[in-house]
Amino acid sequence: MTKRRLFVLWAVLSSLASAQVIAIRAGHLIDPEIGSSAANTIILVEAGKFTAIGPNVAIPAGAEVIDLSQYYVSPGLVDAHNHLALTYKKDPENNSYYLTTVMDSTAIRAIQAVSNGITMMNSGFTVVRDLGNAANYADSALRVAIEQGWIPGPTMINSGIIIGGMGGQFYPAPERASLVYPEYLDADTPDEIVKAIRRNILYGAKVIKIMVDAKPYGYTVDEMKLFIAESAKSGLKVAGHVQTHAGAMRAIEAGIWSIEHSIGLDDEAHKLMAQKGIWRVGTETPLSTYYSPNEERFRKQVEGMKNAYANGVKMAFSTDADYFIPGMTRGEIAIDFLKSWKAAGIPAAEILKIMTVNGYKVCDIYDRRGPVKVGLPADLIALRADPLVEIDALRDVGFVMKDGVVFKRDGLMTPGKFFHSGPVNGWRIR
Repeated sequence: MTKRRLFVLWAVLSSLASAQVIAIRAGHLIDPEIGSSAANTIILVEAGKFTAIGPNVAIPAGAEVIDLSQYYVSPGLVDAHNHLALTYKKDPENNSYYLTTVMDSTAIRAIQAVSNGITMMNSGFTVVRDLGNAANYADSALRVAIEQGWIPGPTMINSGIIIGGMGGQFYPAPERASLVYPEYLDADTPDEIVKAIRRNILYGAKVIKIMVDAKPYGYTVDEMKLFIAESAKSGLKVAGHVQTHAGAMRAIEAGIWSIEHSIGLDDEAHKLMAQKGIWRVGTETPLSTYYSPNEERFRKQVEGMKNAYANGVKMAFSTDADYFIPGMTRGEIAIDFLKSWKAAGIPAAEILKIMTVNGYKVCDIYDRRGPVKVGLPADLIALRADPLVEIDALRDVGFVMKDGVVFKRDGLMTPGKFFHSGPVNGWRIR
């Protein structure tokens, strides 16, 4: 047999192997959109996508069968506000992320982001909306590496460099003004705004993030409308970091896609957000023994969550995780935010919907990825207990599949099939 024939045979066999059907026996398949589950469901996966779902689906001969008959199977979780390429610490920078950005290179932060992304997957997060503070586009590098098929990691909806007025979120000394970059892009005029947006899009951003009011000279309604219109040309949404009530009201008037953080939000803002369909990405941090506990701040956050829920505001699960807690992975830090949602008295079924369906929608991928539906990429997780009844079931994720590849089985990560060194999915991914 010639070398050419051997190569063709190898290619055909490789193609057949990669397209092997996987049949999942789900004890309970959860539909978080309607808050119910279906018993004894068969899920077929082929070429990384769901191909058939139902109780009477026939399992093809030769299919790989995965037995999750003792599990509750759910779509993967979403953290709608994380910073995988930033980890500030008590040692050596005393939890000052400004110092972290000066001391840690883009390269080291990109490697750190890989580790954080893997632990997010281990905790059941198959989608992460990564909103900046990623040095010189380490977030884009991570997304491309995941999409290429080189490493395991969640689907990334990344913002590139955060855009703000001069100084970004920092107050550097005049001699050190250049240290703001690459954490923030200064954009103080219409031309600079347009250029900053286009720069981020060029270097791989999938959402645009702006600093609405981090400085006294925050963005006006018209300036935010420019951000929205220019981003929309490329099909991107605008997320706004908001710190004040006045900034929130301007962002709402401008019609921003999402308001990040909840410090500036009140009943008035929530009512307007509900009317206009603006997403609330609140990042309410739970009480922690690692940091000095601020019970009054936590109480106000929880009251804000209750008010938003009562007003029918579209809410997303979000953490703003960008720090290190000894003994916890980034994924464990993220899932611990369940404490805040439980404290707000939001029912378990609603929390699960917020962590899945709402997450896909705020990431603007609902029709392309997330739900367990025929034709969509095969992402799912499996739990021993029913999260529709007890949301803390999400703390014990025993199985994770991403793009039809098993990442975690029987509680143990098995990521070997994710690692490749060549252009598995094509070099042209950007």
